[in-house]
Amino acid sequence: MQTPEHQPKATPNIQVIERVFTLIDLLSSRQEAMSLKEISEKSGLHPSTAHRILNDLTLGHYVDRTEPGSYRLGLKMLELGNLVKARLNIRDVALEPMHHLHQFIDESVNLSLRQGDEIVYIERAFSEKSGMQVVRAIGGRAPLHLTSVGKLFLSLESPEELSLYAKRTLLKGSTKNSITNLEDLKTELNQVRSRKSATDNEELELGVRCIAAGIYDDQEQLVAGLSISAPADRLDDAWMAMLEKTAKDISTALGHKA
Repeated sequence: MQTPEHQPKATPNIQVIERVFTLIDLLSSRQEAMSLKEISEKSGLHPSTAHRILNDLTLGHYVDRTEPGSYRLGLKMLELGNLVKARLNIRDVALEPMHHLHQFIDESVNLSLRQGDEIVYIERAFSEKSGMQVVRAIGGRAPLHLTSVGKLFLSLESPEELSLYAKRTLLKGSTKNSITNLEDLKTELNQVRSRKSATDNEELELGVRCIAAGIYDDQEQLVAGLSISAPADRLDDAWMAMLEKTAKDISTALGHKA
């Protein structure tokens, strides 16, 4: 059985629709307008064919003719994109990929957002049949500097913002492994920026380790974090690649282009 990655790409049954898709994909690859000659060369369509289809698309404002013989995507595409974006909910988009990841690693997968100086867990994927797991309660909160997802958000702070965070929270710890010194936190966040992922080494709860990857929207903003929580002796650092792939898939579904 072929996996989704190896299945042949489906094509429309109606040839003109396939050509419309080709032209829209081509125009979306460029911010500036494209000439009919370039469009024809890159799409493989005869200039007269491309011209006829593009002219029809301009009638519906799906394509704009910026000047004779030059085209770009029209405002109708922006309108439709905004409608799709308005329907997207991070939790809804993330839920299925989270369950797929959980089924593979058999450990808890968490989705969390930043609210002020804390992260809030908004979804989880776990199974009561898979033995002892670290399950974060939906609605539960934790300080940013004590969690893997929280460190992702802190890594984006300026030095001034980070200092203010330290003053507000006093960098209070929960375990002997907690980072409670600003300079140590800065060192940790430098590593987070370098790796583009984060870890919690029994800093929130003894015996529990976490790894996290960021979820980004179409504006390239970090909007959430995906994490795996597990007993310290069971968490496999090799899972990070799968976690990052899952987070990237969710980001892509939210419109992020890496």
